[in-house]
Parts: sequence; C-alpha cells; structure tokens
Amino acid sequence: MFEVRIHGRGGQGVVTAAEMLSIAAFEEGRHAQAFPSFGSERTGAPVVAFCRVADREIRLREPIMMPDALIIQDPTLLRQIDVFAGLKKDGFVLINTKHTFEELGIADLVRDFPANRLCTLPAIDLGLKHVGRPVPNVPLLAGFAALSGMLKLESVCKAINAKFSGKVAQGNVAAATEAFNMVLARAKDLSKEVANA
Repeated sequence: MFEVRIHGRGGQGVVTAAEMLSIAAFEEGRHAQAFPSFGSERTGAPVVAFCRVADREIRLREPIMMPDALIIQDPTLLRQIDVFAGLKKDGFVLINTKHTFEELGIADLVRDFPANRLCTLPAIDLGLKHVGRPVPNVPLLAGFAALSGMLKLESVCKAINAKFSGKVAQGNVAAATEAFNMVLARAKDLSKEVANA
C-alpha cells in the first residue's frame, strides 16, 4: 500500500487533490481511498487530506501517520506545523514553491532523503497561467505523478476530466501537462548531475 498525505490551506483544493489522486489510481486498475481531516473549515486554515493506493481492497480508515509521500500545497505551513512528521525515510516530498529546499531553510530536514525523491514546483504560477486562479492542487498532482512514477499523465488527465468540465478542465489539463514535464525535466537534470559527479 502507498500512502500520501497532502497538506495545504482551506480553499487550495487539498481535498479535491486527494480525490483526483484516487480517481487517477482507479483509472489504472488500482484500489484507492481519499478522505480529508478538518479542524476549523475556514478558508486559509490548515487542512490535511489523505490518499491510499493499493493493488487490493483497502480496509484501513484511520489518518495516515507514516506517509510514503508528502505533497505540501502551502510552504508557509513548514513554519506552522510539523508536516514531515512520520514521513518514511525513502519518502517523496513535493512542495509548491519557486524556492529550493535550501532557500526554504529545510535542507537539513531532508538531507538524508534520496535527492530524486525531493522536488519543488511553482504550482500556483502554473494554476494562474493555465486556469486563471492561484490553485496549486492539479499541477502538484501531476508533478507527484512524474516524481513518483506511480501514475501516468493520461490517468491524471482522466481524473481532471472526471472532476471538471469545459475550459476549467482544459486549463487544468494544460497545467498538469506542464507540471508533469517540468518534474520529468528536473529528474533528467538530476540524473545527469549524479552521472557527472
């Protein structure tokens, strides 16, 4: 079973991201489960959503305490809550930001994680560019698919079309495609750096 925890703020589409991740997994013939954990449900309040993906039926229902992957939709949460709590040592980390892990001041936190499992992505910029709204969830979902290799871009696009329609769906597919390709390009650059080291 692969477990993903998504951290963000109310209004950023955290719950929708978890749902679309589960839809994309269903598209690939897997079992999936998505659910939120709300405190105060106001816009801007910290929100956590969870997604489990497995090749067999999922019976667990409790929150994910030891995720295989973290998707952080709002980097300001890095200073507010312990988003890294319980993350497995070989886990994936994807953060919505233009900054590097060093610039965010968390290089020491992630020093022992494999470099090819760490990524930042300017997801809000991609949302604004393609959808006209500063919503990072869809670009991050596609970025996660590319980073983890767990899902195909085609499955992410099917999940988008299951959730949205018309121009909103088209814009989100464009944002997802650019995000997916950006993360793949970073992975190739990282492979070259490792090969040349």
